Parts: sequence; structure tokens; C-alpha cells
Amino acid sequence: MFFRLLLASLALSATAHAATVGTLTLPADDAGGAVTLFYPTAATGKPETRGDLQLMLAPDAAPAPGNGRLIAISHGSGGGPWVHTTLAKALVEAGFVVVVPLHRGDNWQDDGSPGPDSWKQRPAEISHAIDRVAADPRFAGLKVDRVGAFGMSAGGHTVLTLAGGAWSPERFRAHCERHLAEDFQSCIGLATQLTGGALDGFKRWLAQRVLNWKFAGDAASQTHTDPRIAAVVAGVPLAADFDLATLAHPRVPLGLITASDDRWLLPRFHSDPLRAACTGCELLADLQGAGHGALLAPPPPAAELGALACAMLCDPPGFDRPAATALWVARTVDFFRRHLLGGV
Repeated sequence: MFFRLLLASLALSATAHAATVGTLTLPADDAGGAVTLFYPTAATGKPETRGDLQLMLAPDAAPAPGNGRLIAISHGSGGGPWVHTTLAKALVEAGFVVVVPLHRGDNWQDDGSPGPDSWKQRPAEISHAIDRVAADPRFAGLKVDRVGAFGMSAGGHTVLTLAGGAWSPERFRAHCERHLAEDFQSCIGLATQLTGGALDGFKRWLAQRVLNWKFAGDAASQTHTDPRIAAVVAGVPLAADFDLATLAHPRVPLGLITASDDRWLLPRFHSDPLRAACTGCELLADLQGAGHGALLAPPPPAAELGALACAMLCDPPGFDRPAATALWVARTVDFFRRHLLGGV
């Protein structure tokens, strides 16, 4: 196992400038936002720079045969496909096709309805994205009876639902009522922050009133079952609103990636209780010194983030991003190879 991961990490570095990745985007339709695909291709690519990542991309190129399997990625709140390019590229180099739907109302172009309103629809958007790829004649060779799913942050919430987890907006509201001051950013996002100043009491009062108004009594258990989903990896997931008994024995293999210095989704409220409850989960990586944005690869430029967003997403001092990225990406690719390809 160790040597397989070591070789995968070396391969990730060695091919950083080599393999061409095909890309295409399916436009939004009535059931979901635009869908971006990354896939193997024999076409000659053109060099592109995405953040700190150098790529050879072939937009709209014809797909080449890969390993016949599909991985869906659910992006985080306010995110999109390109902050998951490093993982997508590594998966393509392993032969997978990758599909990333743009979650409506909670993406980098439209952030109008984040939180539980988005979380309710996200799993169905993953299923719809799989349907769209399956119906596309360019990908006729794909077998979608066993699909992998990766998600980070709010995307981690999405894939925990796909793994069999049940949650409710009322559980989210109740968590925030108990822990609002401690877990403020996961409850209210980036609208404001507690500073220790005189306005903190008012901010907490207003935040709780809004949470009560929007979610009190909405206790219906939220679930989504797609039998095609056969393996799931959840990275730094929002998990405080799940009935953890439903994730004690996930319906599919479930890998976890955590970050010790996550300031947005504090581990003691989210990943730690999940790890304790899910005795069957596989801890792929516990990234020491990592913040919430450690799985954004390439990360958004700090200059394009506001001060609060950077405080939540930018790397803490001393964090070794290249080493951590090579580790968690290699282990994620290995996880999907083992559970979707039988370890081939």
C-alpha cells in the first residue's frame, strides 16, 4: 500500500506538465447548472495556466478510451470546477472521466442560495449530471453502474448524503443555536464575523433570528439514494447537521480527508464526530497544519478573496501545500481505483 501511494505521488509530480486533458462543458438545463467534464483524449493540447498549475488542455476534443469509469465532483459553497483541476487531472491520468456540475444558487457565479436550500438539491444535481454524461454519445463507452463521488466542504455534505447520510435543516438550526459563537462561520457563511467587539452580541442575535425564521421546524429527514454511486470521498465536510447513526455504516465505501487547522468548519463539530461515529470509514488523510482551503487545488488567488474569505481559505503559515496535495490526491485516486476498478 505504501509503495503504491509513493509511486502514485511520484507519477503525479512527473506528469504535471505532460498528459493532455480533454475538457468540455454541457450548458445548464431545466434540472441543473452547467456541467464540466475532464477526460482522457489523444488530441494535442495547448498549454494553459490555472493558478499555480500548468496544464495541457484540449477543449472539446474527442474522448479517448480510459478505464470506463466516472467520478462526480461536488464543489464547495461558492465554488466551481476549476478549483478541483489538480484532482480531476490526476483522475483523468488514471483513466477516469470526471464530471463537475455547477450547483445552482451556490457557485462562483451565483451565490444567492447557499446553505440548506442548496444542500437539498445538490445530490439530485449529481445524479442529473451522471444522467447527462450517460446520455452523451461521445461517452458511450462509460459504464455508469459504479460511479465514484468526491466532495469538499458543502460538496462533502453532498457526498455524505449520497453515502446514505440523513440530515435536516432543523438539525442545522439546532446545532447553530447550541454553538453559534463557536461555529459562527459554518452557521452564517462569510456575511460577517465575530471580532470580539461591541457588535458581536447583535450579530449573534440577528443570526439566530434568521436561522430560526428560515429553518425552525423543517425537520424532514433529507436523503438521496442513487444506486450508481459506489464509492465516496468526503473532504473537510460540513457534517454537524447529520444524524450520525445513518453514517455509522455507510452504504458504500467512504473515505475521509480532514484538515487540523480548518477555521471554517471546525473539526470538533464536523469531521471529528463523523470520524468517531463512522467506524467503517477510511481516513485517507488528516492534513496537519492545513486550513479549510487545502483541498482547493489550484487555490483561488488570495488577492481575489476578501479578508474574511482569505482568513477561512488561505493556507496557514508553514503549511506545506505541495506535499499535502500530492498525498491526498494520490490517496484519493488510489481509493477510487481500489473500489471501482478492483485495485487495478
